[in-house]
Amino acid sequence: MDLQFKPIEAEDMPQLTPLFCQRPNKTCDSVALDSFLWRRYYNVQFAVRDGKAIQWMMEENGVKHSAMPMCREEDLPKYFYEMVEYFNKVLKIPFKIYLADEEAVEYLKLRESEEFTVTEQEDLKDYLYDGDALRALSGKKLHKKKNHLNAFLKEYEGRYEFRRLCCSDRGDVWRFLDKWRENKGEIVESHLDYEVEGIHEILKSCSYLNVRMSGVYIDGELEAFTIGSYNPLENMAIIHIEKANPEIRGLYQFINQQFLIHEFPDAKLVNREDDLGQEGLRHAKMSYNPCGFARKYLIEQKGFVPED
Repeated sequence: MDLQFKPIEAEDMPQLTPLFCQRPNKTCDSVALDSFLWRRYYNVQFAVRDGKAIQWMMEENGVKHSAMPMCREEDLPKYFYEMVEYFNKVLKIPFKIYLADEEAVEYLKLRESEEFTVTEQEDLKDYLYDGDALRALSGKKLHKKKNHLNAFLKEYEGRYEFRRLCCSDRGDVWRFLDKWRENKGEIVESHLDYEVEGIHEILKSCSYLNVRMSGVYIDGELEAFTIGSYNPLENMAIIHIEKANPEIRGLYQFINQQFLIHEFPDAKLVNREDDLGQEGLRHAKMSYNPCGFARKYLIEQKGFVPED
């Protein structure tokens, strides 16, 4: 079977990006930037098939797994079962997918299949929000957010600047990240180090990536920045990264709102990714009143016995 996998490099992104967003999918994985950001963490490799689909190979803790193919919906069965065959006949292991999107699971009727088990990965569901609500911060449920925002605007009037960031601003972002990482202390989740590494890679490779970045400067110093991308099929903004100085009241609310207003003024949905099962993150994401979730699933092949 002629599946030639290779690691993702920045130079591959212009070829890969058009193959995303071809079918319904509301997860953060539906856009190309997420695969690039976490390529080291998941040891992401890819193979382009027939010029119209992407197959995935990943490895975590020594276990190989895949992701749903990036392709048109009508081509999903063909490429899904191609990877099942690759795992079984070439790798000689049972097929496994992490983070399968709900739309693909339903289209492939995997819940009804006797060949696979489907388990929801509850802690990894993405939070979805109404774009207009986050841009306006209106209504009773977002009243506290509006109060924080107003407090920021009042206290830092004349001292802040919100602006679009580009590759030439990477020095400012790296200095901010060094300070942010230092404040986290010695004990920190390993994924955060991979996240910082991924941000560095994005900033070094802007010209290859379809990325939107903005930051907030206070007294000339970068105190917050955010990175996002857009899924045109779902009319959905995806907020991959959002970091701010936690000591500055209302700064998170300010950059959250302004980024959407300036970069995604018409996005109907906003995906702010998952909470990784962390109580603090869950509370923060719930406090923005999500309108739904993009649920994700573990797909495992049953009863596979390798041939001799």
